[in-house]
Amino acid sequence: MSFIYLLAGWEGSAVDSRVLRDALTRQNPFRVPGGKYYLADNGYTNQHGFLTLYRGVRYHLSEWGNSQQLPQNEKEYFNMRHSKDRNVIERTWGLMKKRWGILRSASFYPIKTQIRILIACSILHNFIRKEMSYDPFEDEVPEDFCPVDIEHQQDSEIEYVSTQDNNDEWNTWRDQLACSMYLEWLDR
Repeated sequence: MSFIYLLAGWEGSAVDSRVLRDALTRQNPFRVPGGKYYLADNGYTNQHGFLTLYRGVRYHLSEWGNSQQLPQNEKEYFNMRHSKDRNVIERTWGLMKKRWGILRSASFYPIKTQIRILIACSILHNFIRKEMSYDPFEDEVPEDFCPVDIEHQQDSEIEYVSTQDNNDEWNTWRDQLACSMYLEWLDR
């Protein structure tokens, strides 16, 4: 539950894909290591480096209700798992707001100051995650969660995703992944 990239300054109403395009094309861009991907909601396109949900298929955790409502096919199962895993992002922001009251409500500070506050809180969040062996605010975080670790590799050794392009190859890969996950779940 640590931040690896933060792009502050866009207004909340900005379209997600536009913010991502900006992040990917900046002087110090957001980079996705080749062969890796981030889970993204449907504000993004399903593309290399960003794996989205199936549109038109239930996916909000609240739609699953109790455990008796099981997925009926591979797309529902994929969306359920995707939503549970992506929920870590929402919990991280909840943790930030719980820890720093200044993030809980609208701010009267100038935008430049608001950006600096968000960056400072994110840096402190990462510092606490790294330095504290136990953080009482994080009791509900699964212990097997592990972010991608690329800190120890040289930039020249890593192939990065740097463009946004929806393509059939990535959609086919998602279909194969969903089918494989679903069959594995049925066999358990």
